[in-house]
Amino acid sequence: MSPPAPGNAIELQNVCMRLGGEIILNGVTLNVPHGEFLAIVGPSGGGKSTLLRVIAGLLAPQSGTVKVSSNPALVFQDYRLLPWRTALRNVQLPADLGAGGGLDAPAALHLVGMSAYAPYFPAQLSGGMRARVALARALAQSGDVLLLDEPFGALDALVRERFNAELRHLHDKTGRTTILVTHSIREAVWLADRVAVLREGQILELVDTRGEGRVSAYTEGLEAHLRGLLGTGDSTRVRLPHRERWSKTTLLPLLAIALGFLAWHLLAARLGQPFLLPTPAAVWQKFQANAPLLWQALWVTAKTALLGTLLGGLLGMLLGYPIAKFRALERFLSPYIVTSQSTPIVIIAPLLVSWLGFGTLPAVIVSALSALYPLLVSTMIGVREIDRTYHELFDTLHAGFWQRLTHLELPGALPVMLGGLRLSASLALIGAVVWEFTDPNQKGLGFRVQEAGVSYDKALQFAAITLLVLFGVVLYAVITAVERRVMRRRGK
Repeated sequence: MSPPAPGNAIELQNVCMRLGGEIILNGVTLNVPHGEFLAIVGPSGGGKSTLLRVIAGLLAPQSGTVKVSSNPALVFQDYRLLPWRTALRNVQLPADLGAGGGLDAPAALHLVGMSAYAPYFPAQLSGGMRARVALARALAQSGDVLLLDEPFGALDALVRERFNAELRHLHDKTGRTTILVTHSIREAVWLADRVAVLREGQILELVDTRGEGRVSAYTEGLEAHLRGLLGTGDSTRVRLPHRERWSKTTLLPLLAIALGFLAWHLLAARLGQPFLLPTPAAVWQKFQANAPLLWQALWVTAKTALLGTLLGGLLGMLLGYPIAKFRALERFLSPYIVTSQSTPIVIIAPLLVSWLGFGTLPAVIVSALSALYPLLVSTMIGVREIDRTYHELFDTLHAGFWQRLTHLELPGALPVMLGGLRLSASLALIGAVVWEFTDPNQKGLGFRVQEAGVSYDKALQFAAITLLVLFGVVLYAVITAVERRVMRRRGK
């Protein structure tokens, strides 16, 4: 793209744009000098937002030329702040992607009055504060062209008026070439040096509005009286995270466990057959007597399950990501994916014995195969669920594949992937135990359960089963706690 003529920041010459067979822009010609504040007004569906996207390089026109002095920074209507990043890290995003060069992130936040809220997440900020952070992020990008696509449309009237005053002051201070799309004629006349009237894809007129905006319209007459009653618009209101009040229902899981042990005790006492069903007290005594043996067995099982979760999860992610990006690959691999999921793992274990023999390696492979499918599916779903609008934001920042993967797709899919990880960890533990029933050299809890069953030591058998169940519960609880922390940061 060739640069515009000296003195101009933006040049459009006879730009035409069709979307879905409909003419959106029809021969738009426009020159915007460096440092000018241009407002674009017009009816809904008239092409205003499309025009901004053409200038930003998100859309390529069917005909005509577009020349921009530097890569524009675009502030979207919905702000598009990444929910897993704090306000400061959202403003640092352009620099992280190599699109920085404007103000550094702390300076940009300070300029929009948000320095005190740098560590807050978007879910904790009001709409006005999120608008400020989005504006600061644009100021942190390189170049001197700022595009604003109705960024204050969702704000209430008082906050919007305050933003108008701050935006005008910001433009005077930074001198950036600014184009604002708005539906408010008063806003356009008050803020802009010129106003372009866009209707049916054509610029009907360019009106010089320098010095024509009437502050008195906001400060005199009936409007001033109503404004005095309502007070000043507050756009810096932090939304503190909601803390659930303690409830007696929190104790219900403990009550359920206690009732379960009581039922177990009563049933075992009534049956009176310790070789069939020992009492909880007998199981506890047996555990104490064999604690070193059981703890060593737990380590063998836990090591296999954790390695299997790691390996299976990694393979699931590596397969799930390209499947999420390419539908044809999903269709091609679907027979193998369905087959792997529908084949019981207990059938695969004897085959691995004949191929690999006994030992830790086949044990981990069985565990990993059990863990693979949930992570594969959750990765695929999580990546596909990322809103296209975030990808459009990364387009404006000219992000590459690895930047998009590490800064958007993996963080964005993380909550769904953690949900898959919970199931993967449970299945990996089952896979580890299945192998211990096959391999007598793998002396984990599964082996101890089988060994105690052969010797009719039901108390030891129950002790090993209980320890195995407790490990699975702890593993599940740890992953759930991480998942809840991630979701709380995103306001969910």
